Amino acid sequence: MADHWLVLIDPQEIFASPQRSAWGSSMFAAALPRMRALAGDFGPERTVITRFVADPALGGSWAPYYRDWPFALVPDADPLYAVVPELAETTRHTVTEPTFGKWTEALREIVGAQPTITLAGVSTDCCVLSTALPAADAGASVRVVAEGCAGSSPQNHERALAAMALYAPQITVF
Repeated sequence: MADHWLVLIDPQEIFASPQRSAWGSSMFAAALPRMRALAGDFGPERTVITRFVADPALGGSWAPYYRDWPFALVPDADPLYAVVPELAETTRHTVTEPTFGKWTEALREIVGAQPTITLAGVSTDCCVLSTALPAADAGASVRVVAEGCAGSSPQNHERALAAMALYAPQITVF
C-alpha cells in the first residue's frame, strides 16, 4: 500500500452548498461522511486534499469563464476557498491549483508518477473527472468512490461516473 493514496478533490466551502455559492453541490452533504471515513482509513500521511483557487491571469478560455463567474475571483485566503472544517485536519498534504484537473506536478511530487489513487470529492463532473482521466492516461491506477463524490447535479454525477467507468481497468468506479 506504499503507493496507494487518497486524493480528496476540492472539499472547499465554495463547493459545499448551493447556499454558499453558485458552484455549491446539493450532493456534498451526503458525500462528506464517506470522504471523512476514507480520510480516517488512509490517515493523514496517505491523504492529499486539493483546492481550486481562481487565477484570472491564466488567460485563454479562462477569461470568458471568469466573466461568467466573477464571484470566484477572490484571494486564496478568502473563506470561500477554505477546506470544509470537517476535513481540514485530515491531511498533511494540500495541493492548490488554478485548474479543474489536479493531476499536476505538485500532486505527482507527493503521490508519485504511477501510484494507485482513490479519488473522492467535488465535482464529479468537473474536477474529479478532470483529474481521473489524465492520471489514468499517465499510468496511475485510479479508483473513484461514487458515494464519496458530489456532482453538480445527480444526473451529471451519474454521467461522469459512467464516463470514467469506460476507462476500466485503469479507472475503477465503486
